Amino acid sequence: MKIKINSVLFSIGLLVVGLAGCAESGEEEKKKAQQQQLIQERASEEVIYVGTFAGRGGEGLYVYEFDRETGALDQLQTVSDREAPDFQALHPEGTYLYSVSDEAFAEDSDHGTISAYRIDRETGMLSLINEQSVEGQGPAHVSVDPKGRFAYVSNYSGGNLSVFAIDPEDGSLGQAVDVVQHEGNSVNKERQNAPHVHSAIPSADGRFIYVSDLGTDRIMIYEVDQNSGELNPAEVPYAESTPGSGPRHFTFHPDSNYAYSAEELSSTVAVFQTDPSTGALTEIQRISMLPETYEEPGNSAADIHISPDGRFLYASNRGHDSLVLYEIDQNSGKLSLVGHEPTRGGHPRNFMIDREGTYVLVANMDDDNIVVFERNKATGELSYTGQQIEVPMPVCLTQYVIDIEE
Repeated sequence: MKIKINSVLFSIGLLVVGLAGCAESGEEEKKKAQQQQLIQERASEEVIYVGTFAGRGGEGLYVYEFDRETGALDQLQTVSDREAPDFQALHPEGTYLYSVSDEAFAEDSDHGTISAYRIDRETGMLSLINEQSVEGQGPAHVSVDPKGRFAYVSNYSGGNLSVFAIDPEDGSLGQAVDVVQHEGNSVNKERQNAPHVHSAIPSADGRFIYVSDLGTDRIMIYEVDQNSGELNPAEVPYAESTPGSGPRHFTFHPDSNYAYSAEELSSTVAVFQTDPSTGALTEIQRISMLPETYEEPGNSAADIHISPDGRFLYASNRGHDSLVLYEIDQNSGKLSLVGHEPTRGGHPRNFMIDREGTYVLVANMDDDNIVVFERNKATGELSYTGQQIEVPMPVCLTQYVIDIEE
């Protein structure tokens, strides 16, 4: 009889546990259904990835949801795999993100780290795939081949460029397939006593890569082996910048006939005509980024971008703390000054124009904020939306858009 009673009690216990499990399972299913409905109600979900420097409470790579209606940013995730993930780039298929960090890849090395992340296609959140050594010190920039085959890392302190093959199956990175070491210096003895590779930008077809070397006053031009990713000097191997100018960041006009270089040390933008057959650059203009009345020392150029319609160019001033705005002559590629917009924070190291060309977001490193501006598509002018968020030492902004299929 005792055994029967215990059996009955055991059976009742199983029934209670089972009912509780069903209730929990039902709640989970309900939450999933609500999340799916929310996703289906929107045409797209927009995410902003924010790279940061170490310090002032920073925790790594931040993920924010961007509300297009209001310009507001809401935090979704913090990724703390590496300290100071200071630059990131999106894979062209929108499936992976690549981030570089000063933190040493291994205990016995002073070389930084590149991390590959998988992007959740429904939320934009990140999960680590793998990591590799960047084969140099002080990585400052990463870019991805337009066909998604290679990642390029610019090592500022090491003065070299490293190339990584991207696995088409899972987005992972193998060890570097090529490392190109620069040599030389230029006239500014404090900032140009050695090569300092600051960025590497591929051409639209991926045949060439343009490497801005602040330390040597050259934009090096390499032809990319389309199978291996190895680099060879192009027919015209570099474009010479004005001595002491310090080329930093580089961008192409959407039609690829013109290119623009933000020159850090001279606070200028150099304009080039491009030769698509050889990759060669020919300088056709050089224009100041500062107002004529601005005479305070210490300004430096940082980032540079062109509006999606190719009509306007923006570049950031650190010191004057502004975005300079130019109109682009569609026939000649040359620039004419429109004006300056204060960035509402110090040291705007990086900024981005959203894919639709409606908003400009600015990362002000010294004031720990990201400020949202609305852009007038007809005039190119910016107006403050009233939206800004606090982020410790933000230094890189990247947009990700999830297109939802109905």
